[in-house]
Amino acid sequence: MLSLRSILLPVAFCGYLLASSPAIAAATPPSQPASGPGGAQYAHAAVEEREAGEGATAYTIFLPASPRPAEAPVVVFTHGWGATDPGTYRGWIDHIVRRGNIVIFPRYQNNLRTPTADFTPNAVAAVKNALSRLSSDVFGIKPRLDRVAYLGHSVGGLLAANLAALAAREGLPPPRAVMCTEPGKTTGPERARVALADLGSIPAGTLLLAIAGDADRMVGDGDARRIFAETTNIRPADKNFILMRSDDHGTPPLVADHRAPTAPSGEAGRAPERQGPFGGRLRERLEARRNADERSSSPRTGPDALDWYGTWKLFDALTDAAFYGRNRQYALGNTGEQRFMGVWSDGQPVRDLAVTLAP
Repeated sequence: MLSLRSILLPVAFCGYLLASSPAIAAATPPSQPASGPGGAQYAHAAVEEREAGEGATAYTIFLPASPRPAEAPVVVFTHGWGATDPGTYRGWIDHIVRRGNIVIFPRYQNNLRTPTADFTPNAVAAVKNALSRLSSDVFGIKPRLDRVAYLGHSVGGLLAANLAALAAREGLPPPRAVMCTEPGKTTGPERARVALADLGSIPAGTLLLAIAGDADRMVGDGDARRIFAETTNIRPADKNFILMRSDDHGTPPLVADHRAPTAPSGEAGRAPERQGPFGGRLRERLEARRNADERSSSPRTGPDALDWYGTWKLFDALTDAAFYGRNRQYALGNTGEQRFMGVWSDGQPVRDLAVTLAP
């Protein structure tokens, strides 16, 4: 018969071993892939920045350099409400440019009192002016006006759709690709909402992604679904509605909230974010408002797997497919390559993208 002592001693010894063993480290998120859509393989080592225009029709042009190409496709990148400093998205912008594209970043707001009804016409004016300067060869890089994409986040997602829809009427280059990332809002108080143009005007042959985040408490997924539904000239095979999904399997967690598409810096050692025309006071006001609206949002200190395997990968592949006829399987079609979001350090796959062909 076993004594109480003979039972307790092994139990105590096991407890000692557990207490003295190093803690099991939490899984860490995936790193940026070395190559492919969303990856760290770049054709250009540097990005040049040029500012022009005034007030609400001002804009910034970002140019690939080292080496400087003779010509390049154009990406029009429309920011979220109040995020007029491109530093908010500089990681993503640099990634797009270093892959060989020109980025035009229209300001479209003079201040927080700029009427939302003016956002689209201001963006149109800024883009037209920027394209005129680029076409004059003042920068030494010819814009490929047959390879133009419209990309936006939040309110900018609505504006990207509007620019694509109004391109023929306004004399802008026709869209080859459009990606509306967490677009919103077309509802709510009149002073705060942005109207959508007739999205049926976006021509057939355009490739489209409408993207929402499962933890986006600010705009939800209604406008992403609306953009998908109202782009009636785009055939179903050429567009997808995508839900980015959060994953807290490891540390830090991956949170698909409204800030997920922002990426304040691209690389370690980059110069600090510029204050821009509004300065620190506006930045504080915007931060206070964001905190009030999104108490569950995660801080964004730089790109993560939601960028590399999510928004960056999807946009890279969408433009590769539209401009060069490659990598379509990473952007469209509900394929494994499109849905894949990388692997945590312990081998657990990150929750994949939820792709819908008919939301």
